[in-house]
Amino acid sequence: MAAGKIKWIYLFVLSLIWGSSFILIKKGLVGLSPLQVGAFRVIFAALFLILVGFRKIMKLKASQWKWIIVSGFVGSFFPIFLFAFAETKISSGIASILNAVTPLMTLVLGVLFFQEKMNSNKAIGVFVGLIGTAGLIFSNASFNGSENYLYSILGVLAAVCYAVNVNLLKRYLNDVPAIAVTSGCFSVLLLPALFVLIWSGFFNENLSNIELQQSVGFIAILGVLGTGVAMIMFNRLVQITNPVFTSSVTYTMPIIALGWGILDNEVFSLNQLFFAMLVIGGVLIVNRAKAISMKRNLSKNRKAD
Repeated sequence: MAAGKIKWIYLFVLSLIWGSSFILIKKGLVGLSPLQVGAFRVIFAALFLILVGFRKIMKLKASQWKWIIVSGFVGSFFPIFLFAFAETKISSGIASILNAVTPLMTLVLGVLFFQEKMNSNKAIGVFVGLIGTAGLIFSNASFNGSENYLYSILGVLAAVCYAVNVNLLKRYLNDVPAIAVTSGCFSVLLLPALFVLIWSGFFNENLSNIELQQSVGFIAILGVLGTGVAMIMFNRLVQITNPVFTSSVTYTMPIIALGWGILDNEVFSLNQLFFAMLVIGGVLIVNRAKAISMKRNLSKNRKAD
């Protein structure tokens, strides 16, 4: 199949998988604690990725493992647990919008710590997106109770972790195959996740409980599909398209997540939907600014040649 057609299939499937991640977390929390949800998600993802990426892991150099370990904890371990705790008090749909803040945080941290350039269009996009994020947090708290401030902020912290990881990958692991990085990261996280699962008291519970078994099943799907298969597909999408196209999943994923939330009887206020649109609008402005910058740089390079 031509790359022009298959890229849209990849985009649709990725949007469906990642957009469904938040409702799967919610379903997992029915019979499991947040610690157990996070631990099982890491364990299932790790087992799958080690199986498919074992050969790539063995080719990693000793000097690369330091940053793979950092990337594993910052880009996967901490965000997975942060979202598990966040969704004990906020809806799956709102969690997906907070996750969409990642590109904005990536740019801000890139400018502050990684010498990335900020122009006026990017600044406008960041401003609009962060206003939307703040508004979403406050409106969610007023709509669902003041305790939701803290849990909404956990979602933002997870997005910050993802953003830090993106910048680390760019700087220190850019020349390493993506599947090797991903598989290596989760191979490191497997043992800590097992310790967390044991510490959470999971094996002292009634393992014949139907709700518990169903929740483990939901998280197994999330770990294998939402992390393992999706990362492989995303890496392939990066190879056959460009960063601007791959960023489209940022806009489509929340639509799927909000749809699942509505089907699961989650209620959203008009204020929440308005601020959610501001977040997506800010990300859109930033990504358009990046696309324009890329075209200008490409044009300059061609003229120089």
